[in-house]
Amino acid sequence: MNCFNKLFLPCRLVATGANRFVSPSVRLLQWSKHNSLLFPSIDTLQVRTMAQKSIMSFFKITPKKDAEIKKEQAENDTSLEDAEMKEPSPVQNGKAKRSSKRQRLDSSRESQSPKKESPPTSVTKKKVKRQRIESSESESEPINSPEKSSAKSREASPVHSPVKEIKIEKTENVKTYQSPKSKKAKGKKEGKNENITKKVINKEKSPSPKSQSMKKEKSPLKENGKDKTSENKTKEVKKEVSVKKEKEGGLVPETEYDPTKSKYHPINDACWAPKQPVPYLALAKTLEAIEAISARLKIVEILSNYFRSVIVLTPEDLLPSVYLCLNQIAPAYHSLELGIAETYLMKAIGQCTGRTLAQMKAAAQKSGDLGAVAEQARSTQRTMFTPPPLKTRAVFNALKEIAGMTGQASVNKKIGKIQSLYVACRFSESRYLIRSLEGKLRIGLAEQSVLQALAQAAAATPPGSDVLDASQGLSAAEFKAIVDEQALIIKTTYCECPNYEMIIPVLLEHGVKALPQHCKLTPGIPLKPMLAHPTKGVHEVLNRFEGTRFTCEYKYDGERAQIHVPKTETEGKEVADLSKASIFSRNQENNTTKYPDILQRLPSLLKAEVTSCVLDCEAVAYDTVNKQILPFQILSTRKRKDASATDIKVQVCVFVFDLLYLNGRALVREPLEERRKLLRENFNEVEGEWQFATANDCSSMDEVQQFLDDAVKGSCEGLMVKTLEGEHARYDIARRSHNWLKLKKDYLEGVGDTIDVVVIGGYHGRGKRRGVYGGFLLACYDSSSEEYQALCKIGTGFSDEDLQTLTKTLEEHVIEAPRNYYRYDTSHAADAWFAPACVWEVRCADLSLSPAHRAAAGLVDPERGVSLRFPRFIRVRDDKTPEQATSAQQIAQMYLSQDQVKNSTSKPVNFDDFY
Repeated sequence: MNCFNKLFLPCRLVATGANRFVSPSVRLLQWSKHNSLLFPSIDTLQVRTMAQKSIMSFFKITPKKDAEIKKEQAENDTSLEDAEMKEPSPVQNGKAKRSSKRQRLDSSRESQSPKKESPPTSVTKKKVKRQRIESSESESEPINSPEKSSAKSREASPVHSPVKEIKIEKTENVKTYQSPKSKKAKGKKEGKNENITKKVINKEKSPSPKSQSMKKEKSPLKENGKDKTSENKTKEVKKEVSVKKEKEGGLVPETEYDPTKSKYHPINDACWAPKQPVPYLALAKTLEAIEAISARLKIVEILSNYFRSVIVLTPEDLLPSVYLCLNQIAPAYHSLELGIAETYLMKAIGQCTGRTLAQMKAAAQKSGDLGAVAEQARSTQRTMFTPPPLKTRAVFNALKEIAGMTGQASVNKKIGKIQSLYVACRFSESRYLIRSLEGKLRIGLAEQSVLQALAQAAAATPPGSDVLDASQGLSAAEFKAIVDEQALIIKTTYCECPNYEMIIPVLLEHGVKALPQHCKLTPGIPLKPMLAHPTKGVHEVLNRFEGTRFTCEYKYDGERAQIHVPKTETEGKEVADLSKASIFSRNQENNTTKYPDILQRLPSLLKAEVTSCVLDCEAVAYDTVNKQILPFQILSTRKRKDASATDIKVQVCVFVFDLLYLNGRALVREPLEERRKLLRENFNEVEGEWQFATANDCSSMDEVQQFLDDAVKGSCEGLMVKTLEGEHARYDIARRSHNWLKLKKDYLEGVGDTIDVVVIGGYHGRGKRRGVYGGFLLACYDSSSEEYQALCKIGTGFSDEDLQTLTKTLEEHVIEAPRNYYRYDTSHAADAWFAPACVWEVRCADLSLSPAHRAAAGLVDPERGVSLRFPRFIRVRDDKTPEQATSAQQIAQMYLSQDQVKNSTSKPVNFDDFY
């Protein structure tokens, strides 16, 4: 018998797997069941494969309750007693789950056995559909179900007894696979009669076999779909909730902040509450809107709307906002710079976004805008913990902190600080943060537009008042007149006291009209100098100053020096504090350490009655032996910073030509004749050290011509012609005015002046110039769009030494590709591109319109730009920054001032304006 069992058992396993396909196997299984009394040691319930175990565990069902079990148990007592008396089942040994699954397997197998009346193929298809249903759902059917119709045949075999199966499963906490609806319905009906109610629930909730099978097949797909969309749905819900909360609180969501609204309300349209720090995203949205347009009036309106909200809600953030709009962190004379190289920025961005330095360089070269690259990289970055949103005040303070970092480990500290800001950026914040660190916002926002927007904001929403819109009830012309009046006050005050840290607090506390009383010209705070317009001949000077007294002064070829001497009290008496004296350049750079020899001579210049002063001078290289003025190129060889008086080889003589401040009194509004008189009364001349500018009051063309010849013989550039009396004789700060004209020796023909240009490209030399750059691409600077516009190509005026020196200097500024703010024609693409760093002075015969060059495009001609004809190199201008090069507006004015152009156009040009 044991041998028979060993042989029969494998056959039993094979027959089980092929029961629906091989009819002999089915017959063998049926024979074993009907003859179980002959072979009592073979228990078909104990034969089970691993695949059957996993299938049966999936189709477990909720066990029936006691009432149903007792009823069915009574009907099957006879068959159960016979089966249990012959051999103890696995249930009796305590293995309830195992026995239950075997019974359900056999029940399923029984139902799949073919009937004699029907063909095997049709039965097989039918039973494939019913296999899983009968195995899992047979116990949930009512007792009078159609599946119970062949009760006698099932009673004959204990394997198919449903009572035994349910009884076994009731002893365990079996996991059910009922739908959520049936669970919910059962929970609600718990308090009712179990015997009656649960039968009704089973009838109502148990679906038909077909529908249940479809549900079971589709459920995995539904679950997978839910997994894919659940995260997005959660984010959308959270966003809707946050937006709803903000709107309920009266706030516009930060992502929906729009300063471009025509009827902008400073409170209702803001995205932050009163006394809360201004979000950096609000400023970024403002800069993004400004970058998208070019109309200056609209730019001023957008920025003024943002300023209005800041003034009303968080006035403490107005100063940081103004500085960030100007891409500054302190006044120019503080010489506080970020000092962040482009490579370090790329390294910081790459470390945050998992990109290499080579990848960042390639992306920056392709885009031309590192800020845009940083924004794109940040948009695809995901962080585990979202940093708190950036605030405008915090960003400004962080930039100041970065600028103040010094020492060996300062680079790593700066990179770490930049990364902490960068990972907290949202949307376009990263673009403008990186651009601020680069030093170029490139959004077309000039300083004059910021001052105009500040005036418009203060006029519409006066600081310190409850008026939110002062333009209501006024016509457009009336409101514009108020804005222009306040803009003139702000601009004039800024020219005399270019320090927003002094202007903004006064504006917020006392209003615009109180600025002149609180922010005055002060020694130690440099002011922007007054500049002169060029002229082409003596006859033009006489035409300009006809009927007006004027004077001519030598125009010295040196560097502008603005000397400030503050006052101090000693023993109750005010005296000049020479220890705090300072010297500033024309661009407000602090040159005090560059000229220590000048500071040592100050006691010989000031008379005893002078307690404080501001002098406008020209520092010129001077030969003390031959008592002769030397060229500017010699002066440029002096050390630029931290020079020692003992190491100075190039001596300078300071030529004083104007007095702007004396003993606590500002003189900029006094006529030149009065200023010159006070200058000569209160200061001393020392030959070779301190000298007054040589001047002559002329009244005829012959006198001017003779004096010009004398200036040329004295190694000067030419003459400065200035009015002596009247309103036109005052010192116009930060203006290039026709009240001052310059008449140079070489410019009596042609355009009348030299032009300061920026070198943006170079062309490899050939022949004698092999190994150096033989030609260069020059550009002018457009402050309104912050662009460098190609002006001409130049290859003349250079000596061999010049080319060697210039090539060596420019190699330090080579970049891989032209900046995105370079405007040039592709036909003039250079062999090497340079960062905007070097400024040259060039001369030309005249100016003409050019379809290839882009300088002043749109100002003179809608399509063509202006180009220089026959340009030649004069010298390097180390005293000027690229932003101080000849502007596109000046190029347009010089073109229109030519005689041949004047005769063909009547377009008016405003020459006198803030520069």
